[in-house]
Amino acid sequence: MERNRKIVRTSIIGIIANCLLAGFKAVVGIISGSIAITLDAVNNLSDALSSVITIIGTKLAGKAPDKKHPLGYGRVEYLSAAIISVIVLYAGVTSFVESVKKIISPELPNYGTASLIIVAAAVVVKIVLGTYVKKVGESVNSDSLVASGEDAKLDSVISASTLVAAIIYIMSGLSLEAYLGVIISIVIIKAGLEMLRDTLSQILGERMSDTLTQDIKKTVATSFPEVHGAYDLILHNYGPDRYVGSVHIEVPDDITISRLDQIEREIAYLVYEKHKVLIEAVGIYSRNSEGSFAGRLRAEIAGFVKKHENVKQIHGFYLDEVNNRVIFDMVVSFDEKDRAALKDTVVNELKQKYPEYEFEIALDRDISD
Repeated sequence: MERNRKIVRTSIIGIIANCLLAGFKAVVGIISGSIAITLDAVNNLSDALSSVITIIGTKLAGKAPDKKHPLGYGRVEYLSAAIISVIVLYAGVTSFVESVKKIISPELPNYGTASLIIVAAAVVVKIVLGTYVKKVGESVNSDSLVASGEDAKLDSVISASTLVAAIIYIMSGLSLEAYLGVIISIVIIKAGLEMLRDTLSQILGERMSDTLTQDIKKTVATSFPEVHGAYDLILHNYGPDRYVGSVHIEVPDDITISRLDQIEREIAYLVYEKHKVLIEAVGIYSRNSEGSFAGRLRAEIAGFVKKHENVKQIHGFYLDEVNNRVIFDMVVSFDEKDRAALKDTVVNELKQKYPEYEFEIALDRDISD
């Protein structure tokens, strides 16, 4: 798979670059006695380890579905991103402890010209590497690569700070090494926590992209003359670019079963072809005939109900003229604190306005736009 090859190739480049940088910095840090440069070398090693985990995660995520995991192993990529976040966090905590020790028991560094040149080169390398890795990560939708790219850019700032501290020491004799180490550590810890937060959010399940959900609904609603609307789109994420979902469609109440079956099959085919999303189920809302009294009643009730601020939409409207029942779904915003109370209010208001009807309202969340 081309996506996996790009991720592995980019990660290997990151491993080689970070190992070389770590080696050079470790030698410079030990020779000069600079805690900041030594910690920077350790940070480069953690970056190399992150790239190794990215490769392993990508390989595991690419495994074919089997009986135990019929929808594949794509979510392994989220777990590998979480592990990388923990590694970054651990590196930050360890660096913080070592820096505090150096504040308590300070040691003056001894910089040479070669040391400064190596650190300056590391800044340039990290900026280039971070930009490249992040760009590839975004192009293939890999959270692990994006996180590694961001971390590399952060490293360039850290290396630049180390270089500034070295120049200040050479010019003034003021050693800021240990204090800079504390600042670097805090920045690393913050980055690790943010990466972990974002990854856990994805594992829990996030709202799908507005663009994706709107495009899918548009495909469903505009591709068939019998479909008057697409609603209740729910997508389940099983890894980057791996979605399984369901959707409801609104069709005339006199449509034949054979035509409905054909539409359902074509919807699944079209959505997968255009959006690479597998629609596993298509629910049906029956709609009263066009131009009927029910159509006018629907428009009236929709306008009346949506006067409530947190009512986003009504759909699935159907008038049962035999039993004098009005049935519809009401989409309620997540801003609404008491959905049940809102439903009761709407029902009571509708009964007052239309006393001849009973109202059955199903509450929906605005899961997708």
